[in-house]
Amino acid sequence: MASQFDKKTNCFDRDGRLQQLENAQKAIETMGASVSVLTKEGIVLTCVRQDYSFLLEQTKDSDKIYKLDDHIYVVTGGILADANYLIDRARVACARYRYQFQSEIPVEQLTVEICDIKQQYTHFGGKRPFGASFIVAGFDRHHQYQIYSTEPSGFYFGWRAQARGRQHETANSLLKQEYKEDINLQDGLNLAVKALVKTLDTTNPEAKKIEVQVISKNDKGQIQGRSLPDKEIEQILKNIGFEGHGQQ
Repeated sequence: MASQFDKKTNCFDRDGRLQQLENAQKAIETMGASVSVLTKEGIVLTCVRQDYSFLLEQTKDSDKIYKLDDHIYVVTGGILADANYLIDRARVACARYRYQFQSEIPVEQLTVEICDIKQQYTHFGGKRPFGASFIVAGFDRHHQYQIYSTEPSGFYFGWRAQARGRQHETANSLLKQEYKEDINLQDGLNLAVKALVKTLDTTNPEAKKIEVQVISKNDKGQIQGRSLPDKEIEQILKNIGFEGHGQQ
């Protein structure tokens, strides 16, 4: 009986819900985890690196963390093809704002623009919601460092720390217990990686399985993103009680 309510992507079921939105959310929750932590000195983004066949040509580019503008990065979750489309639209929005106003787009304004696109796809027949979530992280002069999450429905939330993806409940439980508002960048790195490790099915995580991006100010006071090499990730794993090499 319920199937008759699922034939159109924009029809409510008897409980007043859009089933396709819930399906999109499930697609996000089954993907590899990501963790974001806001500190007083910057933002830490970390995620599980996707496992690919060794036959594939390796690339240095991330398949989850993307730069939208000099001051904004996103962590994607869910269906990569859906995320790529939204990333392109977001980059265009950043460039258009910079061209019109000769300044960087505010982080929350860009988040709203992304969510507007997502929400439109819940209105019309013949379309489906985006099976992708974003963690939008960046800095602007209005609200300093910020982290937002976007949902397939077009809703968004602001966060101090958050985990998304597979086993995110376990990671979020740890973040609730150990996060402090005055946390510094180094402690934020340790906490983010520690929470991410909680989502892995191993007691001896490998640095090469973890990706870490730090958004902070450089010596000139400019916002920049820096991807941590494996050696630094290994040191973080040692700081939280792991060897970091994945050797038994």
